[in-house]
Amino acid sequence: MFLADCQARLAFDLIANTWNAVVVWSLRHGPCRPGELRAQIGGISPKVLTETLRRLEFNGLVTRRAYAEAPPRVEYALTDLGRSLLGPIEAFGVWAHDHAEDVMDAQDRWTGSQSPAS
Repeated sequence: MFLADCQARLAFDLIANTWNAVVVWSLRHGPCRPGELRAQIGGISPKVLTETLRRLEFNGLVTRRAYAEAPPRVEYALTDLGRSLLGPIEAFGVWAHDHAEDVMDAQDRWTGSQSPAS
């Protein structure tokens, strides 16, 4: 039973956001600047990336390091807590690879069963 204040729900909420896991996974090799992250990820706007990085920082999964340079430089890196999510994210990725066709087939069957009769 997953109550509103259940600790498992906290973990599900972290993974449920579309971009959280993608950004965490993209940081697995070390610190990155926002532009590098956008290039690695693709399809994420600067605004959404910034919101995601702030959310991950708020949750203790990512650290932000600003360098006193001209022009200013910022890098993001995983914390130990963020690194601890890499295993579960990889497991989800393996599951998705193994079962994506099954899920798409189920979606096609469901969509086909919802079509109006000719």
